[in-house]
Amino acid sequence: LTEFLVAEGVVDDISHEGLRVLLREEGVSFQKVKTWKRSKDPDYAAKKARVEHLYAIADGEVVPEHDEPQVIFCLDEFGPLNLQPHPGRQWAERGGRHKDPNREPRRRRRATYTRPHGVRHLFAAYDLTTDRLYGHVKTTKTRTKFLEFCRYLRTLYPAKVRLAIVCDNFSPHLTTKKCQRVARWAEANNVEIAYTPTNSSWLNRIEAQFTALRYFALDGTDHGSHREQASMIRRYIIWRNKHAADEKLREIVDRANVA
Repeated sequence: LTEFLVAEGVVDDISHEGLRVLLREEGVSFQKVKTWKRSKDPDYAAKKARVEHLYAIADGEVVPEHDEPQVIFCLDEFGPLNLQPHPGRQWAERGGRHKDPNREPRRRRRATYTRPHGVRHLFAAYDLTTDRLYGHVKTTKTRTKFLEFCRYLRTLYPAKVRLAIVCDNFSPHLTTKKCQRVARWAEANNVEIAYTPTNSSWLNRIEAQFTALRYFALDGTDHGSHREQASMIRRYIIWRNKHAADEKLREIVDRANVA
């Protein structure tokens, strides 16, 4: 970039450090480019408006009416959780014989795809009111498991407190003509199910929490069993709820929300 600026005659000369300072002052950074899908949901505007209104209630920007939810959850499934090595960085003893003959070789993990242990799924919910994360690891992500987790969320508050659960339109979350279980349960338990528009999972605030979970708990790991992996996830959730104001955690969540 410095060579380009000089070649184009923008400046006569500029150092890398001078350019770095200038870019920082202007709020410019080197970023990855991501793709995204435009939602074709015919009810996109209405669904998006409803979810944003619920977020405004959770953020204290709007006073809820007497029949509106007072507590907002963002719910989604994270997975599939398999037992494959996850790329990432970690603290380890220095390796590399080319630098020191006495060092051991750099640690490697074998990428194997023949582990017959199946997969698991994490049902997780982010409470916008208390800034707390909840999660249960399940063997499948069916409507029955979804309702089990919803019943758990319902027990966290008195029955008179109306809840809203923001989730995507994954089929086990929906109410169909053949199955009204989700609708019947929500109506009987003072709960509103608010769906994000199709191809708009970015509207669900729990996605940024999943980014942090992946960074802190899964990157660089190679768990030998699902029990070990689930234990790591549970310990992360406990740590995260005790350190919700952690600077690194906030940085990762804020960056994911911007992206």
